[in-house]
Amino acid sequence: MDFFSAILLGLVQGLTEFLPISSSAHVQIAQALISIDSLTRPQLTAFIATIQLGTELAVLLYFAKDIRRIATAWLKSLKSAENRNQDSKMGWLIIWGSLPVVVIGLLFKDLIENQFRSLWVIAFTLIGFGLVLGISDIIGSKQKTLKSLNTKHGLLFGIGQALAVIPGVSRSGGTITVGLLLGYTREAAARYSFLLAIPAVLASGFYQFVNSVGELQNSMLLATVVATVVAFASGLTVIAFFLKYLSKGSFLPFVVWRVAVGLALLWLLSNGIITENPVI
Repeated sequence: MDFFSAILLGLVQGLTEFLPISSSAHVQIAQALISIDSLTRPQLTAFIATIQLGTELAVLLYFAKDIRRIATAWLKSLKSAENRNQDSKMGWLIIWGSLPVVVIGLLFKDLIENQFRSLWVIAFTLIGFGLVLGISDIIGSKQKTLKSLNTKHGLLFGIGQALAVIPGVSRSGGTITVGLLLGYTREAAARYSFLLAIPAVLASGFYQFVNSVGELQNSMLLATVVATVVAFASGLTVIAFFLKYLSKGSFLPFVVWRVAVGLALLWLLSNGIITENPVI
């Protein structure tokens, strides 16, 4: 993999990871467009797992104070019920909300890693779930804050996140859609989405990294490091922009983008301009 391709994929990962447009879909589309056919499937898996850890590091840095406060309150709540507060409650809700993606990930591991990786599937999920996001943004009351979050809603958010095992759905898009349908504000749904993603993304990222890091040959190591730094820096910028944007803006631009990319991908596939890449 040359440096241009590595930087491009790192930038795509960072720019799309936290927006409701599916980073996995965009990375796979970018990989197909630039025709990276010199890598084996394990090598590409190792590369993508590593740059995903870069974007997750951006989340850990951006929400460092929140994470520290929630983790401390949660640990204190284990010692005594008197120590329970909103932060300890959030800690438990992140745990409960993470269960659906663990269950679905284990049950459908082979399907997720093979059939769901089709560019045709990605095209239709980009369009379909983009329209669902748009409808949710229109009909949602957008009144509830994170103080209204309970175990039932946490699990429902988790189911939305679990749908993102299908490339094209989007981890943030799935959880935000559920949040909007439950009546949460755009910013509250997005903030919980980012916090909820931390355990799942770190766990899956480290698992894939540990199991495939041996595939990163010396010639790829420097390119992978550069791409990871690019993904981290661009991801950190996007988080700040996205949360600020949601205080006033709607999800319409992201819906339009998803539908446009999905339709363009269908056209490219139908005309044989790009084809399914066997290394994915």
